[in-house]
Amino acid sequence: MAAVRRLVIDVLKPHDPSSVQVARTVADLPGIDGVNVTLVETDREVQTLKLTIEGPDVDHEAVETTVDELGGSVHSVDQVVCGELVVEGVETPQD
Repeated sequence: MAAVRRLVIDVLKPHDPSSVQVARTVADLPGIDGVNVTLVETDREVQTLKLTIEGPDVDHEAVETTVDELGGSVHSVDQVVCGELVVEGVETPQD
């Protein structure tokens, strides 16, 4: 089965732990080379983050478990890239 090379997820989490802690904890998982965390929205109690995770073999179940253990929840999986190459999306006339 082809390995997941990139995973982009939408996460809802409380203010604590920080986005830095989320990024570091996810980045420490096996098969992950890097994590980009972007704050999308914040309110009085929660924050919405976009996590872009890349590596040679990203275990999406381990990522979701880790997010859950940090008090967050995965709202959606917005992008998955599998295979030997990281294939970028392209704009089409419909976009």
